[in-house]
Amino acid sequence: MTHIISAENSFFQLPIRESKPRNNGLTILIDNGIPTQYFWDIVNSFSELIDLIKFGWCTSVVSQNILNKIESASSRGINFFFGGTFFEKAVKQKKIDFLYEYFKYYNCQYIEISNGIIALTNREKAKYISDFSKEFKVLSEVGYKDYQTSLTLSSEQWIEYIQEDLEAGSVKVILESRESGRSGICLANGEIRYELTSKIINSGINTKDIIFEAPNKDMQVHFIKELGANVNLANISFNDIISLETLRLGLRADTLNFFEGKEA
Repeated sequence: MTHIISAENSFFQLPIRESKPRNNGLTILIDNGIPTQYFWDIVNSFSELIDLIKFGWCTSVVSQNILNKIESASSRGINFFFGGTFFEKAVKQKKIDFLYEYFKYYNCQYIEISNGIIALTNREKAKYISDFSKEFKVLSEVGYKDYQTSLTLSSEQWIEYIQEDLEAGSVKVILESRESGRSGICLANGEIRYELTSKIINSGINTKDIIFEAPNKDMQVHFIKELGANVNLANISFNDIISLETLRLGLRADTLNFFEGKEA
């Protein structure tokens, strides 16, 4: 009889991963308009490793099969939300009431509120967080899409804005790096802004309340080594689900030695 080895019954000593629905160690995928059949295949194959899916770039406006994707994810215990650009477009055009109805129509549990593009102060953003958190689980975002604008924020401001968002009602705060990993907590060349992220991590804010956008392996490895297997990571490609989980468990060269000698 063939013995199937999984992370749960492996003879290896591995970091402990919470079972779904989990509050920590979140893996959040980004769907920027991938084909529906591919979406279904990924969701059906790896649902136990996926916590949330973000429909980015306002793609739900032009995706004919968005409802089918949502139903497929939901049937496998995966929540979803629309990216912050969706919220910012509604604010820009004064369509917040319509946005609320849109969220209700799709039975959203989670929504994202950000100010990465439009002229919206963090205090104004916090007011939206407070209002929407009465009916939705709000994931807010700190940081700007434009690289140069992100550099104008001091580390003290990043920390202040994260705290303000959490106090306003965000369940977790996302730290911007874009799907390219070249803004927000990253430099334009893709290098992580180590001094900034270190100050945030050591600020006293509970890192379980923070989600790091980490669209590439180098970023994923860094934050796993900084905060362990159960760090919250977002903007993960549909292609990278298994590779990320092996990084989390110390089963890949980049983290194989990191967890040795530590308690699982």
